[in-house]
Amino acid sequence: MGEISKNSLKSKLLQLECHFTWGLQKDDADDDLEDRLYDQTEFIFPDCKSMVYNLLAYVKHLKGDNDEALANVKKAEELVQEVQVDDINKKMITTYGNYAWIYYHMNQLENADTYLGKVESICRVLSSRSRYTAPISDVYGEQGWALLKFCGQYYEKAKECFQKALEKDPEGPEWNSGYATAVYRLEGFNHRRFAPENCESLELLRRAVKLNPKDTVVMALLGLKLQQMNQSKEGEKYIKEALQKTPNLPYLLRYAAMFYRRQGLVDESLKLLKRAVTLTPTSGFLQHQLGLCYRKKMIELKKSTRNSKSKYYPKDDVSKQIQELIRCTIYHFELVVDLKPKFVLAKIDLANMYVEANQHDKAEEMYQKVLAMEKTTDEEKQHIYSNYARYQEFQRKSESEAIRYYTAGLRCKSDSYERKNCQTALQRLADRKLVRNGADASGFGILGLIHQLNGEKKEAIECYERAIELDPDNEEYLSAICDLRLTI
Repeated sequence: MGEISKNSLKSKLLQLECHFTWGLQKDDADDDLEDRLYDQTEFIFPDCKSMVYNLLAYVKHLKGDNDEALANVKKAEELVQEVQVDDINKKMITTYGNYAWIYYHMNQLENADTYLGKVESICRVLSSRSRYTAPISDVYGEQGWALLKFCGQYYEKAKECFQKALEKDPEGPEWNSGYATAVYRLEGFNHRRFAPENCESLELLRRAVKLNPKDTVVMALLGLKLQQMNQSKEGEKYIKEALQKTPNLPYLLRYAAMFYRRQGLVDESLKLLKRAVTLTPTSGFLQHQLGLCYRKKMIELKKSTRNSKSKYYPKDDVSKQIQELIRCTIYHFELVVDLKPKFVLAKIDLANMYVEANQHDKAEEMYQKVLAMEKTTDEEKQHIYSNYARYQEFQRKSESEAIRYYTAGLRCKSDSYERKNCQTALQRLADRKLVRNGADASGFGILGLIHQLNGEKKEAIECYERAIELDPDNEEYLSAICDLRLTI
């Protein structure tokens, strides 16, 4: 097959709906994606495993191993044939598309063309208007799951795919579970925007559990959402029921552990996490949860020590216990960072624990690493800036650097909890400046900036005018007023 034919073949392949055309970028993949997929091939329900093998085939291709990619797509095909009892064609469109692309990249063009023809035949049977695509729930749903597993920044697109799948198949258990999970995760990304009164996922999770009572992971997510909505008693019923159904499913154990940690039952959480780790030892998520448990125990022990008024309180023993809990927390957070180098929150957690251990050089080094990270979301940037600003304010005693990084967090537009923290901290620092010295122009400048970034133009101008009265030649304040007046 000549070069022109190869180009012609590629133009047809680009019309397929499969992992190779869904925009899944190698640089966006979660650090532990491949390990998670291998774990899921062992623990996920049989009727969903074909989707896992299809995604694993694509991940292997991204790593340049097309032989392994081919082996995995063959496994996906076998599983579809074993599990699917009705209309197998719908489940094969994505798999055959992956076959065609893998053979294309292996320069086996005749095989690629054969599988392209298989897709075309299925589309013809399904009376699709397109030769190589069919707008059916199975394709939209598999795309949704691939996006959901790949990385967090694809969650919104995953949600849209599941919506399309549900338009075609409203009662489909897999698509209802996927849609509910996508919405749940998006709400978790931004607690402030998805306040309880705006919660969409609760009823979606209830519906998913009703349609798919075997899905104990979604059942656990429902339990967590009810806990978040201050309905912990009902939430625990779902957690317990899920644990009875699948007591050794690591994905359930991690969420059940989160539930009990948030309930303050840290030892119960640790017991579940340790069981889960024996099943999936390379899970960065589980290591992070273990670290959070030990950190919570440390915080509670410190609090109880401060509140104890007994002169016989064994403070030396408690101090040793606290140091051991700090050591355990750091150990697990360090494991997370090794397993998931892109996990921003874990790196910040580790930096903060280095502070607890008085290892300030390590804390600064970790903060610098996380500040230098690329492709972070606005919410992640706000988390980085807010925590580093607090470190500068309370550990380094640098008010100027604290203001610098609180301001950077406030400038990020995402309306998150951390942005609110940055604003509150800046307000506090500005007020402190003005209490110390009522003629401190920088205090009014900070207040002006807060109002400006919140779109409160009149109040911002008033604060900047006060600042200019005290510092007439300040170009920053003059420029800000000029810009604001031009927009009124």
